Formats: sequence, structure tokens, C-alpha cells
Amino acid sequence: MVTFVEGAVTVSVPATSANLGPGYDSLGLALGLRDQLTGEVLPSGLQVSVEGAGAEGDTRVPLDESHLVVRSMRAAFEVLGAQPAGLRLHCRNLIPHARGLGSSSAAIVGGIVLARALVAGGQLVLDDDSVFRLAARLEGHPDNVAPAFYGGFTISGQEPTESGEEFYAVRTSVDPRISAVVFVPPTGVRTEVARGLIPESVPHADAAADAGRTALLVAALNGQPEQLLRATRDYLHQEYRRPAMPVSLAFVDELRADGFAAIVSGAGPTVLAFSDGVDSAYTAKLAARCPHGWTCHALPVDLRGAISV
Repeated sequence: MVTFVEGAVTVSVPATSANLGPGYDSLGLALGLRDQLTGEVLPSGLQVSVEGAGAEGDTRVPLDESHLVVRSMRAAFEVLGAQPAGLRLHCRNLIPHARGLGSSSAAIVGGIVLARALVAGGQLVLDDDSVFRLAARLEGHPDNVAPAFYGGFTISGQEPTESGEEFYAVRTSVDPRISAVVFVPPTGVRTEVARGLIPESVPHADAAADAGRTALLVAALNGQPEQLLRATRDYLHQEYRRPAMPVSLAFVDELRADGFAAIVSGAGPTVLAFSDGVDSAYTAKLAARCPHGWTCHALPVDLRGAISV
């Protein structure tokens, strides 16, 4: 019999940047910008409230069963063996929506982890690997949910098994000198739109070049940050997406021409540039390049992943 804990439970989940240039649908990095979700089991009903990103405007989220955190919690409760009669959820969102910083993955991971925390002994039924696989199934791909859950720098993907495709993720080290500056434009791009611009096939030479840069990027993040500019050269997705985010790609071009290791974050349109510490002179130089009307954040790599607070 499932027993729900009494009182409220709070979890925190980081923003993420996927692809990181050449690592299309495979590399992801957790960043120090966090959403906080608080849940409580009630005798009946559903109460959802949101502050911050998604509370109003074009990215306003629903406050009913269709809310992504609620749907993720419901999926986790199914695995855990029971649905609560009532539920209260409050979301304090700092991660911008539809900007390529993993807001949907944070919602999915946060919802699953929150549901698990609301069940007594939930971690015995739904272990960490099961949380990741469930989150990846709900999201459809693992590159954002892996760093959102595990933290740090992750390599993820899918592989065939006897029962079908299975998701995997490996967390690897990241040089402590590395940080990021993210430039967030005032309007977003839907992930489906950005994905729809990717062709079904690319030239073999481009694929080979991208594989080499992806391998170099793993080495650069693991201890050779002087290679980041070369390692973040992408051949697979960014150029194809230019029609959906021309201003972002033009900004990437400008930064890279001046020697900054800049990329489109995830499916965009946020631009991320690697730096050497949130308080460094190099970061200040980068931040000064923020386009008018955009928002700039100097962020550390977040090694904690999804946590209870």
C-alpha cells in the first residue's frame, strides 16, 4: 500500500544547455539557474500556481491537469503505485520558457522527483536510473533531462535492446574553470519549429567533421578549455536553423569571429558563450556584448542536478 508523506515537499532543478555546438542530441550541461517546485498531497482537488516564467504572456502555462509538471507527476505516481486524491503544486520558475535552456526538461524531471519525494520510500520503487529513463521517455530524447537530473556535464543517447530502444546517460567531469554566459532574447522559438528545419540527411563529410568536434569538445570540457572555440564548431544543426533565429546566429557569428566559443543553446534562440568564471574579466567582457533588449546571465556549471530543498 502506498503511503504519501504529510506536508509540503520542495525540489529544485537546474537549467540546461543541450547540443553545445556539435553534440547534437547527445551532450548536455547543467547551469546554475534553477526552478523550484513545491508539492503537497491534499484530500481532494488540484491547485496549481506559477510565479516567474510561464506565469503570464505568450509563454503562460495552464493551471490544470495539462500542466507539464502535473503530467510528469501523474506518470511517476503510476509507476509508484497510486495517484493521490488531491494535489497542490506551486512552481517558482527562473528558467526562461521556449529559449533553449531546458525549461520543459526541468518541469519533467522536477515533476517526477517531486512525486517520488511525496511517496514514503519512493526512492526504493523509483530509483535514479528509473527516474532518468521515465523523464527521457516523457521528453522524447535524453540530452536535456540527463543534466537536469544528474547535474554537470552528460553524454546521453538511445541504444537498441531486446525490448526496444533504451535511453542511457553518462555523467563525466567538467573543468572547474569553465562557466557560461547566456544571452536570452526577448522572444522564443518553439522546439518543434527548430527541429523541423533539420534535414533528414547531411553530407558524410559534415557528419565526420561533427563527430571529430564532438570528441574534441568532451576533451575541452574535461580539462582543455583552450580548445573550446575549435571544439564548438557545429556542422549538423545550427546553420539549418538560421531561418528561425537569424539574429541569434548572426550574434554567434560575431562572437566567434572575435574568438569567443559561442553556440546556440539547445534549440535556441538563446546564445551561450563559454567563459572562465562568473566573476572574471573575460565574463565581464562577454556580458558587455549583450544585445539591446536581451537578458544576460553569467552562470556556473551546476553539479547538483535535481535536489530536495
